[in-house]
Amino acid sequence: MGTLLLLGPIGTPEIILIAIIVLLIFGGKKIPELMKGIGKGVRSFKDGINGIEKELNEENKKEEKN
Repeated sequence: MGTLLLLGPIGTPEIILIAIIVLLIFGGKKIPELMKGIGKGVRSFKDGINGIEKELNEENKKEEKN
């Protein structure tokens, strides 16, 4: 998959270990809430990026008309 800070490649066993640790730390009931919060954050970020792109496109169209 990838390399994480010179620790070597991250494979399936490492991902499973990380998932188990997260499960132990947060518990089964907190994980859906955590994922929901992360999803909202990602969605908000994407909306912000799309808004900036839209503004830039509008400015470019105005400049082309002049």
